[in-house]
Amino acid sequence: MAFGAAVRKFVGILAVAAIVAAMPVHAADKEKELPPAPFVPESGPPGADYTIGPLDALTVFVWRNPELGAQVQVRPDGRITLPLISDMVAVGKTPSKLSDDIRDALSTYITDPIVSVIVNNFSGTFSQQIRIVGAAEKPASVSYRSDMTLLDAMIAVGGLSQFAAGNRAKLIRYDPATKRQQEFRLRIDSLLKRGDIKANVKLQPGDVIIIPESVF
Repeated sequence: MAFGAAVRKFVGILAVAAIVAAMPVHAADKEKELPPAPFVPESGPPGADYTIGPLDALTVFVWRNPELGAQVQVRPDGRITLPLISDMVAVGKTPSKLSDDIRDALSTYITDPIVSVIVNNFSGTFSQQIRIVGAAEKPASVSYRSDMTLLDAMIAVGGLSQFAAGNRAKLIRYDPATKRQQEFRLRIDSLLKRGDIKANVKLQPGDVIIIPESVF
């Protein structure tokens, strides 16, 4: 009797599974996909002004007063130190904004200083980086560049690892309009292994790409 009850229970489970599998999937339940990126980047206005981040390398030049400038690296706490200025916040500012702040600080010592700030090595703030985690060859945070695509990001991290399930990868994107995270399906295997250019999508600053490993 116990064996017969177990068989009936198992058959019942299979029947329920078959019914669920046959149910139609509503559009809202389907995994969302991003539109393909154009093969040639569209010409358009330049991106938003660059925001200085921790560990960025800067050159500060003061016209006619080169001794007041310096080549500095933004500290992890987001500040820089110059000959007459200590602990000025640099993170979160554009180069032009930082130039203005340095000019204002130097005005105490010299008349009408002219200051330029050049970013030599770009890291950017975390909100400007693309983070690739999971089964990439070299998981890393990559500085976002204008018109950056999934292909660009995967080249930067050396592609997929041996056991990656690239077509089950996800892109997590924060939507400032709704203040919610959105999740999109990625087809990295199709892009890298089969050359399906339709699987290439445009990225945005702050995107997170999660690549799982295959179960086999």
